Amino acid sequence: MGLNKLRLKWKVFAFLLGFCSLLLVILWLFQTVFLNDMYKIIRKQELNQAISIVEKEIDNPELQTILFEIQVESDIMVALTRDFIPPYRPGREDFGSRNNMPLETITQVKEFTLQSGQTVSLTFYALVVPVNATVTTLRYQLYYISGIMLILAVGIALIIAKWVSKPIEEISRNALTLAKGDYNTHFDGKGFLEIAALSDTLNTAAVELGRVEALRRELMANVSHDLRTPLSLIYSYAEMMNDFPGEITPEQTRVIMDETRWLTELVNDVLDISKLDNDMERLVATRFNLTHNLRETVARVQELLKNDGFDITFTHSSDVFVNADETKIGRAFYNLLINAVNYSGDSRNIAIIQSISENLVWISIMDSGEGILEDDLPFIWDRYFKSGKKHKRPVIGTGLGLFIVKKIIELHGGKYGVTSEIDKGSTFWFELNIN
Repeated sequence: MGLNKLRLKWKVFAFLLGFCSLLLVILWLFQTVFLNDMYKIIRKQELNQAISIVEKEIDNPELQTILFEIQVESDIMVALTRDFIPPYRPGREDFGSRNNMPLETITQVKEFTLQSGQTVSLTFYALVVPVNATVTTLRYQLYYISGIMLILAVGIALIIAKWVSKPIEEISRNALTLAKGDYNTHFDGKGFLEIAALSDTLNTAAVELGRVEALRRELMANVSHDLRTPLSLIYSYAEMMNDFPGEITPEQTRVIMDETRWLTELVNDVLDISKLDNDMERLVATRFNLTHNLRETVARVQELLKNDGFDITFTHSSDVFVNADETKIGRAFYNLLINAVNYSGDSRNIAIIQSISENLVWISIMDSGEGILEDDLPFIWDRYFKSGKKHKRPVIGTGLGLFIVKKIIELHGGKYGVTSEIDKGSTFWFELNIN
Protein backbone atom coordinates (compact mmCIF):
# COMPACT_ATOMS: atom_id res chain seq x y z
CA MET A 1 0.00 0.00 0.00
CA GLY A 2 1.51 3.32 -1.08
CA LEU A 3 1.80 6.37 1.14
CA ASN A 4 -0.94 8.10 -0.84
CA LYS A 5 -3.42 5.42 0.29
CA LEU A 6 -2.70 5.90 4.01
CA ARG A 7 -5.11 7.81 6.21
CA LEU A 8 -4.05 11.32 7.15
CA LYS A 9 -3.37 10.31 10.75
CA TRP A 10 -0.84 7.69 9.71
CA LYS A 11 0.71 9.96 7.12
CA VAL A 12 1.38 12.60 9.78
CA PHE A 13 2.68 9.89 12.11
CA ALA A 14 5.01 8.51 9.42
CA PHE A 15 6.39 11.95 8.54
CA LEU A 16 7.04 12.91 12.17
CA LEU A 17 8.65 9.57 12.97
CA GLY A 18 10.77 9.80 9.83
CA PHE A 19 11.87 13.31 10.77
CA CYS A 20 12.87 12.18 14.26
CA SER A 21 14.78 9.21 12.82
CA LEU A 22 16.63 11.52 10.44
CA LEU A 23 17.66 13.75 13.36
CA LEU A 24 18.97 10.72 15.25
CA VAL A 25 20.99 9.56 12.23
CA ILE A 26 22.52 13.03 11.86
CA LEU A 27 23.28 13.11 15.59
CA TRP A 28 24.99 9.70 15.44
CA LEU A 29 27.06 10.68 12.41
CA PHE A 30 28.31 13.95 13.88
CA GLN A 31 28.88 12.62 17.40
CA THR A 32 30.66 9.39 16.44
CA VAL A 33 31.74 8.99 12.81
CA PHE A 34 32.78 12.59 12.08
CA LEU A 35 33.74 13.67 15.61
CA ASN A 36 37.51 13.23 15.15
CA ASP A 37 37.54 15.00 11.77
CA MET A 38 35.45 17.88 13.10
CA TYR A 39 37.72 18.15 16.15
CA LYS A 40 40.78 18.52 13.90
CA ILE A 41 39.01 21.15 11.81
CA ILE A 42 38.23 23.13 14.97
CA ARG A 43 41.87 22.82 16.16
CA LYS A 44 43.07 24.16 12.80
CA GLN A 45 40.72 27.13 13.17
CA GLU A 46 42.04 27.79 16.68
CA LEU A 47 45.59 27.56 15.29
CA ASN A 48 44.78 30.17 12.65
CA GLN A 49 43.24 32.42 15.31
CA ALA A 50 46.44 32.12 17.39
CA ILE A 51 48.53 33.07 14.34
CA SER A 52 46.34 36.14 13.79
CA ILE A 53 46.80 37.22 17.43
CA VAL A 54 50.59 36.83 17.24
CA GLU A 55 50.69 38.74 13.95
CA LYS A 56 48.97 41.71 15.62
CA GLU A 57 51.15 41.57 18.74
CA ILE A 58 54.51 40.65 17.13
CA ASP A 59 56.14 43.93 18.25
CA ASN A 60 54.47 43.94 21.67
CA PRO A 61 57.03 43.83 24.53
CA GLU A 62 54.68 41.44 26.31
CA LEU A 63 54.75 38.95 23.45
CA GLN A 64 56.14 36.18 25.66
CA THR A 65 53.21 36.60 28.06
CA ILE A 66 50.73 36.50 25.16
CA LEU A 67 52.35 33.32 23.82
CA PHE A 68 52.12 31.73 27.26
CA GLU A 69 48.42 32.61 27.53
CA ILE A 70 47.78 31.07 24.10
CA GLN A 71 49.54 27.90 25.22
CA VAL A 72 47.54 27.68 28.46
CA GLU A 73 44.14 28.51 26.97
CA SER A 74 44.36 26.69 23.65
CA ASP A 75 47.09 24.06 24.05
CA ILE A 76 49.02 25.78 21.25
CA MET A 77 52.79 26.25 21.68
CA VAL A 78 54.81 28.75 19.65
CA ALA A 79 58.51 28.11 19.01
CA LEU A 80 61.04 30.52 17.45
CA THR A 81 62.90 29.20 14.38
CA ARG A 82 66.10 30.94 13.37
CA ASP A 83 67.73 30.83 9.96
CA PHE A 84 64.71 28.90 8.77
CA ILE A 85 66.02 25.69 10.32
CA PRO A 86 63.19 23.15 10.61
CA PRO A 87 61.86 23.46 14.13
CA TYR A 88 62.27 20.83 16.79
CA ARG A 89 59.02 18.87 17.15
CA PRO A 90 57.97 19.09 20.79
CA GLY A 91 57.33 15.81 22.53
CA ARG A 92 55.92 14.82 25.84
CA GLU A 93 58.47 16.88 27.70
CA ASP A 94 57.08 20.00 26.05
CA PHE A 95 53.35 19.35 26.21
CA GLY A 96 53.37 16.59 28.75
CA SER A 97 51.45 13.39 28.29
CA ARG A 98 47.81 12.72 28.89
CA ASN A 99 46.76 9.33 30.13
CA ASN A 100 50.12 7.97 28.89
CA MET A 101 48.86 8.19 25.29
CA PRO A 102 50.99 9.41 22.38
CA LEU A 103 50.08 12.96 21.41
CA GLU A 104 49.48 14.30 17.90
CA THR A 105 50.09 17.88 16.86
CA ILE A 106 49.10 20.11 13.98
CA THR A 107 52.09 22.19 12.90
CA GLN A 108 52.23 25.43 10.91
CA VAL A 109 55.20 27.75 10.21
CA LYS A 110 54.59 31.48 9.83
CA GLU A 111 57.03 34.30 8.99
CA PHE A 112 56.61 37.74 10.54
CA THR A 113 58.40 41.05 9.80
CA LEU A 114 59.22 43.22 12.80
CA GLN A 115 59.17 47.01 12.78
CA SER A 116 62.97 46.91 12.73
CA GLY A 117 62.84 45.04 9.45
CA GLN A 118 64.00 41.77 10.90
CA THR A 119 62.17 38.66 9.73
CA VAL A 120 61.42 35.91 12.18
CA SER A 121 59.85 32.54 11.61
CA LEU A 122 57.56 31.06 14.23
CA THR A 123 56.32 27.50 14.38
CA PHE A 124 52.88 26.88 15.89
CA TYR A 125 52.06 23.49 17.40
CA ALA A 126 48.41 22.66 18.19
CA LEU A 127 47.94 19.65 20.44
CA VAL A 128 45.41 17.07 19.17
CA VAL A 129 44.01 14.95 21.99
CA PRO A 130 42.78 11.45 21.01
CA VAL A 131 38.95 11.28 21.10
CA ASN A 132 38.49 7.52 21.00
CA ALA A 133 37.46 7.37 24.64
CA THR A 134 35.11 10.29 24.12
CA VAL A 135 33.51 8.61 21.11
CA THR A 136 32.94 5.44 23.13
CA THR A 137 31.30 7.42 25.91
CA LEU A 138 29.14 9.37 23.47
CA ARG A 139 28.10 6.16 21.74
CA TYR A 140 26.77 4.71 25.00
CA GLN A 141 24.98 7.96 25.75
CA LEU A 142 23.46 8.01 22.27
CA TYR A 143 22.04 4.51 22.77
CA TYR A 144 20.00 5.78 25.70
CA ILE A 145 19.20 9.12 24.04
CA SER A 146 18.05 7.40 20.84
CA GLY A 147 15.78 5.03 22.75
CA ILE A 148 14.23 7.83 24.77
CA MET A 149 13.80 10.04 21.69
CA LEU A 150 12.18 7.24 19.68
CA ILE A 151 9.70 6.50 22.45
CA LEU A 152 8.89 10.20 22.84
CA ALA A 153 8.72 10.64 19.06
CA VAL A 154 6.24 7.78 18.68
CA GLY A 155 4.04 9.13 21.48
CA ILE A 156 4.17 12.75 20.33
CA ALA A 157 3.66 11.74 16.68
CA LEU A 158 0.55 9.75 17.60
CA ILE A 159 -0.85 12.66 19.62
CA ILE A 160 -0.15 15.24 16.90
CA ALA A 161 -1.45 12.94 14.16
CA LYS A 162 -4.70 12.40 16.04
CA TRP A 163 -4.98 16.11 16.84
CA VAL A 164 -4.50 17.08 13.19
CA SER A 165 -6.64 14.36 11.63
CA LYS A 166 -9.60 14.30 14.04
CA PRO A 167 -11.33 17.52 12.86
CA ILE A 168 -10.69 16.59 9.22
CA GLU A 169 -12.17 13.13 9.75
CA GLU A 170 -15.25 14.70 11.38
CA ILE A 171 -15.65 17.08 8.45
CA SER A 172 -15.29 14.14 6.04
CA ARG A 173 -18.03 12.18 7.84
CA ASN A 174 -20.35 15.19 7.85
CA ALA A 175 -19.60 15.81 4.17
CA LEU A 176 -20.74 12.27 3.36
CA THR A 177 -23.95 12.96 5.28
CA LEU A 178 -24.40 16.19 3.31
CA ALA A 179 -23.82 14.32 0.04
CA LYS A 180 -26.70 11.99 0.94
CA GLY A 181 -29.09 14.95 1.05
CA ASP A 182 -29.12 15.86 4.75
CA TYR A 183 -28.73 19.63 4.43
CA ASN A 184 -29.16 20.17 8.18
CA THR A 185 -25.64 18.83 8.71
CA HIS A 186 -23.47 21.12 10.81
CA PHE A 187 -19.69 21.29 10.42
CA ASP A 188 -17.78 22.10 13.61
CA GLY A 189 -14.10 22.75 12.83
CA LYS A 190 -11.74 23.26 15.77
CA GLY A 191 -8.00 23.34 16.30
CA PHE A 192 -6.82 25.17 13.20
CA LEU A 193 -7.77 28.42 11.49
CA GLU A 194 -7.92 26.70 8.09
CA ILE A 195 -10.18 23.93 9.44
CA ALA A 196 -12.50 26.52 11.00
CA ALA A 197 -12.63 28.45 7.71
CA LEU A 198 -13.39 25.24 5.82
CA SER A 199 -16.17 24.41 8.29
CA ASP A 200 -17.72 27.85 7.86
CA THR A 201 -17.59 27.46 4.07
CA LEU A 202 -19.20 24.02 4.21
CA ASN A 203 -21.90 25.27 6.61
CA THR A 204 -22.69 28.07 4.16
CA ALA A 205 -22.73 25.57 1.30
CA ALA A 206 -25.08 23.28 3.26
CA VAL A 207 -27.49 26.16 3.88
CA GLU A 208 -27.40 27.20 0.22
CA LEU A 209 -27.84 23.62 -0.98
CA GLY A 210 -30.83 23.23 1.33
CA ARG A 211 -32.29 26.44 0.00
CA VAL A 212 -31.72 25.37 -3.60
CA GLU A 213 -33.31 22.00 -2.91
CA ALA A 214 -36.33 23.70 -1.33
CA LEU A 215 -36.61 25.99 -4.35
CA ARG A 216 -36.33 23.01 -6.68
CA ARG A 217 -39.14 21.20 -4.92
CA GLU A 218 -41.26 24.34 -4.83
CA LEU A 219 -40.58 24.94 -8.51
CA MET A 220 -41.59 21.41 -9.43
CA ALA A 221 -44.76 21.68 -7.36
CA ASN A 222 -45.68 25.07 -8.81
CA VAL A 223 -44.91 24.10 -12.40
CA SER A 224 -46.95 20.93 -11.95
CA HIS A 225 -49.82 23.03 -10.59
CA ASP A 226 -49.58 25.48 -13.47
CA LEU A 227 -49.47 22.67 -16.01
CA ARG A 228 -52.43 20.83 -14.51
CA THR A 229 -54.87 23.77 -14.74
CA PRO A 230 -54.55 24.58 -18.47
CA LEU A 231 -54.31 20.91 -19.40
CA SER A 232 -57.53 20.24 -17.51
CA LEU A 233 -59.25 23.13 -19.29
CA ILE A 234 -58.00 22.03 -22.69
CA TYR A 235 -59.10 18.46 -22.06
CA SER A 236 -62.53 19.55 -20.78
CA TYR A 237 -63.24 21.79 -23.76
CA ALA A 238 -61.84 19.24 -26.21
CA GLU A 239 -64.07 16.55 -24.66
CA MET A 240 -67.08 18.86 -24.89
CA MET A 241 -66.32 19.65 -28.52
CA ASN A 242 -65.94 15.95 -29.25
CA ASP A 243 -69.26 15.09 -27.59
CA PHE A 244 -71.16 17.99 -29.14
CA PRO A 245 -69.42 18.79 -32.42
CA GLY A 246 -72.32 20.83 -33.63
CA GLU A 247 -72.21 23.21 -30.66
CA ILE A 248 -68.62 24.44 -30.95
CA THR A 249 -68.41 28.15 -30.11
CA PRO A 250 -65.65 30.73 -30.67
CA GLU A 251 -65.32 31.04 -26.88
CA GLN A 252 -64.39 27.38 -26.57
CA THR A 253 -61.72 27.57 -29.26
CA ARG A 254 -60.38 30.81 -27.74
CA VAL A 255 -60.01 29.15 -24.34
CA ILE A 256 -58.07 26.27 -25.90
CA MET A 257 -55.85 28.70 -27.83
CA ASP A 258 -55.24 30.89 -24.75
CA GLU A 259 -54.36 27.94 -22.56
CA THR A 260 -52.10 26.50 -25.25
CA ARG A 261 -50.35 29.86 -25.58
CA TRP A 262 -49.92 30.04 -21.82
CA LEU A 263 -48.46 26.53 -21.73
CA THR A 264 -46.02 27.53 -24.46
CA GLU A 265 -44.96 30.58 -22.45
CA LEU A 266 -44.45 28.46 -19.35
CA VAL A 267 -42.31 25.93 -21.20
CA ASN A 268 -40.29 28.72 -22.81
CA ASP A 269 -39.74 30.39 -19.43
CA VAL A 270 -38.55 27.14 -17.87
CA LEU A 271 -36.17 26.59 -20.78
CA ASP A 272 -34.90 30.18 -20.51
CA ILE A 273 -34.26 29.71 -16.80
CA SER A 274 -32.32 26.53 -17.51
CA LYS A 275 -30.17 28.32 -20.08
CA LEU A 276 -29.58 31.32 -17.82
CA ASP A 277 -28.70 29.14 -14.83
CA ASN A 278 -26.19 27.16 -16.88
CA ASP A 279 -24.66 30.21 -18.61
CA MET A 280 -25.86 28.94 -21.98
CA GLU A 281 -27.39 32.28 -22.97
CA ARG A 282 -25.11 34.60 -24.95
CA LEU A 283 -25.71 38.29 -25.50
CA VAL A 284 -26.11 39.60 -29.04
CA ALA A 285 -25.36 43.24 -28.33
CA THR A 286 -26.36 45.94 -30.81
CA ARG A 287 -26.96 49.65 -30.56
CA PHE A 288 -30.71 50.24 -30.55
CA ASN A 289 -33.32 52.78 -29.50
CA LEU A 290 -34.31 51.64 -26.00
CA THR A 291 -37.09 54.23 -25.71
CA HIS A 292 -38.70 53.06 -28.94
CA ASN A 293 -38.49 49.44 -27.75
CA LEU A 294 -40.24 50.35 -24.49
CA ARG A 295 -42.96 52.34 -26.31
CA GLU A 296 -43.76 49.38 -28.53
CA THR A 297 -43.95 47.01 -25.55
CA VAL A 298 -46.28 49.38 -23.68
CA ALA A 299 -48.52 49.72 -26.75
CA ARG A 300 -48.66 45.93 -27.17
CA VAL A 301 -49.66 45.36 -23.54
CA GLN A 302 -52.23 48.18 -23.68
CA GLU A 303 -53.82 46.54 -26.70
CA LEU A 304 -53.85 43.22 -24.87
CA LEU A 305 -55.56 44.77 -21.83
CA LYS A 306 -57.75 47.36 -23.56
CA ASN A 307 -60.94 45.82 -22.17
CA ASP A 308 -59.64 45.40 -18.61
CA GLY A 309 -59.47 49.06 -17.56
CA PHE A 310 -55.70 49.40 -17.12
CA ASP A 311 -54.13 52.88 -17.29
CA ILE A 312 -50.47 52.60 -18.35
CA THR A 313 -48.40 55.78 -18.78
CA PHE A 314 -44.86 56.06 -20.13
CA THR A 315 -42.90 59.22 -19.26
CA HIS A 316 -39.59 60.09 -20.94
CA SER A 317 -37.78 63.24 -21.99
CA SER A 318 -35.93 61.95 -25.06
CA ASP A 319 -35.02 58.79 -26.90
CA VAL A 320 -32.06 56.85 -25.52
CA PHE A 321 -29.78 54.50 -27.45
CA VAL A 322 -27.91 51.71 -25.66
CA ASN A 323 -25.55 48.88 -26.58
CA ALA A 324 -27.31 45.73 -25.40
CA ASP A 325 -29.21 42.64 -26.50
CA GLU A 326 -32.46 44.20 -27.74
CA THR A 327 -34.50 41.00 -27.48
CA LYS A 328 -33.44 40.21 -23.92
CA ILE A 329 -33.84 43.79 -22.65
CA GLY A 330 -37.30 43.86 -24.22
CA ARG A 331 -38.09 40.58 -22.46
CA ALA A 332 -36.92 41.95 -19.10
CA PHE A 333 -39.03 45.11 -19.44
CA TYR A 334 -42.06 43.08 -20.58
CA ASN A 335 -41.75 40.81 -17.53
CA LEU A 336 -41.61 43.78 -15.16
CA LEU A 337 -44.60 45.38 -16.86
CA ILE A 338 -46.63 42.14 -16.66
CA ASN A 339 -45.66 41.82 -13.00
CA ALA A 340 -47.09 45.31 -12.41
CA VAL A 341 -50.27 44.28 -14.26
CA ASN A 342 -50.67 41.22 -12.04
CA TYR A 343 -50.23 43.20 -8.81
CA SER A 344 -51.58 46.66 -9.69
CA GLY A 345 -54.60 46.36 -7.41
CA ASP A 346 -58.07 47.74 -8.00
CA SER A 347 -56.84 51.09 -9.33
CA ARG A 348 -55.04 49.37 -12.23
CA ASN A 349 -52.72 52.36 -12.63
CA ILE A 350 -49.18 51.69 -13.86
CA ALA A 351 -46.57 54.41 -14.37
CA ILE A 352 -43.36 53.88 -16.33
CA ILE A 353 -40.57 56.45 -16.11
CA GLN A 354 -37.37 56.66 -18.14
CA SER A 355 -34.71 58.97 -16.71
CA ILE A 356 -31.08 59.66 -17.59
CA SER A 357 -28.24 60.34 -15.15
CA GLU A 358 -24.77 60.87 -16.64
CA ASN A 359 -24.04 57.66 -18.58
CA LEU A 360 -26.90 55.64 -17.10
CA VAL A 361 -30.50 55.17 -18.15
CA TRP A 362 -32.92 54.29 -15.37
CA ILE A 363 -36.23 52.53 -16.07
CA SER A 364 -38.84 52.26 -13.30
CA ILE A 365 -42.26 50.57 -13.33
CA MET A 366 -44.64 51.63 -10.55
CA ASP A 367 -47.89 49.94 -9.60
CA SER A 368 -50.50 50.89 -6.99
CA GLY A 369 -51.07 47.45 -5.55
CA GLU A 370 -50.93 46.10 -2.01
CA GLY A 371 -47.13 46.32 -1.76
CA ILE A 372 -44.53 43.84 -0.54
CA LEU A 373 -43.45 43.08 3.01
CA GLU A 374 -39.96 44.36 3.80
CA ASP A 375 -38.80 40.89 4.87
CA ASP A 376 -39.87 39.51 1.49
CA LEU A 377 -38.02 42.06 -0.67
CA PRO A 378 -34.69 40.14 -0.87
CA PHE A 379 -36.48 37.01 -2.10
CA ILE A 380 -38.92 38.29 -4.70
CA TRP A 381 -36.36 37.71 -7.46
CA ASP A 382 -36.45 33.97 -6.77
CA ARG A 383 -38.44 31.57 -8.90
CA TYR A 384 -42.14 31.48 -8.01
CA PHE A 385 -41.74 33.55 -4.84
CA LYS A 386 -45.22 34.35 -3.58
CA SER A 387 -44.68 36.17 -0.28
CA GLY A 388 -45.70 33.20 1.82
CA LYS A 389 -49.09 32.99 0.17
CA LYS A 390 -50.46 29.95 -1.53
CA HIS A 391 -49.27 29.74 -5.11
CA LYS A 392 -51.78 30.86 -7.68
CA ARG A 393 -51.59 31.40 -11.37
CA PRO A 394 -50.86 35.02 -12.38
CA VAL A 395 -53.27 37.01 -14.51
CA ILE A 396 -50.68 37.20 -17.29
CA GLY A 397 -47.33 35.44 -17.50
CA THR A 398 -45.97 32.40 -15.74
CA GLY A 399 -44.69 33.63 -12.38
CA LEU A 400 -41.06 33.17 -13.42
CA GLY A 401 -40.60 36.64 -14.87
CA LEU A 402 -38.70 38.38 -12.06
CA PHE A 403 -36.09 35.64 -11.91
CA ILE A 404 -35.56 35.98 -15.67
CA VAL A 405 -35.30 39.78 -15.29
CA LYS A 406 -32.59 39.35 -12.66
CA LYS A 407 -30.55 37.03 -14.87
CA ILE A 408 -30.87 39.24 -17.97
CA ILE A 409 -29.84 42.44 -16.18
CA GLU A 410 -26.91 40.63 -14.52
CA LEU A 411 -25.78 39.40 -17.95
CA HIS A 412 -25.65 43.04 -19.07
CA GLY A 413 -23.73 44.13 -15.97
CA GLY A 414 -26.59 46.40 -14.92
CA LYS A 415 -28.35 46.93 -11.62
CA TYR A 416 -31.91 46.19 -10.57
CA GLY A 417 -34.04 46.53 -7.47
CA VAL A 418 -37.40 47.22 -5.90
CA THR A 419 -38.91 49.54 -3.33
CA SER A 420 -42.33 49.01 -1.83
CA GLU A 421 -44.82 50.33 0.70
CA ILE A 422 -47.70 48.31 2.07
CA ASP A 423 -51.07 49.41 0.58
CA LYS A 424 -49.31 51.96 -1.66
CA GLY A 425 -47.64 49.82 -4.27
CA SER A 426 -44.19 48.82 -5.51
CA THR A 427 -41.58 50.27 -7.84
CA PHE A 428 -39.39 47.88 -9.81
CA TRP A 429 -36.40 49.35 -11.61
CA PHE A 430 -33.28 48.55 -13.58
CA GLU A 431 -30.48 50.64 -15.02
CA LEU A 432 -28.13 50.19 -17.98
CA ASN A 433 -24.96 51.88 -19.13
CA ILE A 434 -25.70 54.08 -22.15
CA ASN A 435 -22.18 53.69 -23.56
